[in-house]
Amino acid sequence: MKKFFGFLGMAVLGGALTLGGYKMLFNEEVVVEKTIQQPLQTITASYNPALERANTAANTVDFTVAAENTVHAVVHVKNTAIRTQTNPWAELFYGNGSGSRKYEQVGTGSGVIISADGYIITNNHVIDNATNLQITLNNQKKYPAELIGTDPNNDIALLKIDADFDLPYIPFANSDSVKIGEWVLAVGNPYNLTSTVTAGIVSAKGRDLEGNRNIESFIQTDAAVNPGNSGGALVNTRGELVGINTAISSKTGSFIGYSFAVPSNIAKKIIDDILEFGKVQQAILGINVDTSYQEEGVKVAGVVEETENRKKSGLRKGDIIKRINNVKISKFSELKGQLTAKRPGEFVDVTVDRDGEILVEKIKLSKSIERYISSVFQWELQDLTKKELKKKDISNGVKIIRTGKDEQENNLKNYIVTKINGKNVSNASETAKLLDNLVANNYRVTVEMLNLNGEVERFIYR
Repeated sequence: MKKFFGFLGMAVLGGALTLGGYKMLFNEEVVVEKTIQQPLQTITASYNPALERANTAANTVDFTVAAENTVHAVVHVKNTAIRTQTNPWAELFYGNGSGSRKYEQVGTGSGVIISADGYIITNNHVIDNATNLQITLNNQKKYPAELIGTDPNNDIALLKIDADFDLPYIPFANSDSVKIGEWVLAVGNPYNLTSTVTAGIVSAKGRDLEGNRNIESFIQTDAAVNPGNSGGALVNTRGELVGINTAISSKTGSFIGYSFAVPSNIAKKIIDDILEFGKVQQAILGINVDTSYQEEGVKVAGVVEETENRKKSGLRKGDIIKRINNVKISKFSELKGQLTAKRPGEFVDVTVDRDGEILVEKIKLSKSIERYISSVFQWELQDLTKKELKKKDISNGVKIIRTGKDEQENNLKNYIVTKINGKNVSNASETAKLLDNLVANNYRVTVEMLNLNGEVERFIYR
């Protein structure tokens, strides 16, 4: 009996040892195999090849070459203007001229060298009314600058310096090829800090700023631009000029996230015009635009009668302009930008939607008609010919050819303005500016006119 229990105990012990050994040697391999399978499934499910390519591209962007190639071609512009300050109390008590004093006002900005022989492009507002202009290169050499020409409407000016060596310059790029999301650098002299480079992306194209009547087709970026950057370069990663930094959107006067540049195609065309003709040659399609149209494209409200395109342009009232050449047109500012970059006499392919049918018209651009308009009074003015002056038996005057109230009775259309605040007027352009300036400075305006019967009438505007 004792032997039986001994054998039984040995059998139980042997079974336990065998089971324990099996657990140690075989069961653990099964567990390891299962833990490998789960991570493989997780990695496969979350893998995104496009994201990996995007991260790789972002890591390879290098701004150092573009910065090195452009920083020496962006200059500091110093303008000095002589201003006159008048003390009305001194004038009153001590006589005319007693309360006046002259003083210097200094402004600064940036400019971009665009040729080895010293031509420099900047903003018109940087050099406006300057009596002296000085350019400082990145090597701190200073040169006097000559003003070659300006285009206030697009805020562009051309300067020239004479150096005894070939200057570094920035070549123009095709701004139509710039893409939203593309990296760009802003190079300039903010707050008199020379040779400053900031980076950002193109946020929008063809941007029109509410209330800005001059420039209507900006490149918008988020590259930091501050006072002093005006007239500086906006360049791509190859160091090519894609725009001239011009404005910021800010309530404080400092950068808060948005900056705007005149596209290089517009700037280059303006400079070419100034060098060849002395002034800008504005090209137009010869149409009126339906400003109430809110969908994509630009709707033609009518063809202007005074242009050569009236009969042979191929455009019709109701056409919706979709493209100029190969550039998509979504809104009027984009159309304006394309036309500003071209000259009268050039041909463009205009893609239009005409009652649902897509057509392409080849159109010769016309030259814009100079118009002199007082925006405050809503009068369009025109110079009088010698024949008209003789017929009216007057020596001076300008005619009101359109008003904002032409459809109403007793409007002033075809009246002749002869005097403003007692002074004779004879130039339509100067008269329009004078009227707006007087109102802007809160002056009372007395206008003397000849009515349709040749009688003198006086109007007082407060």
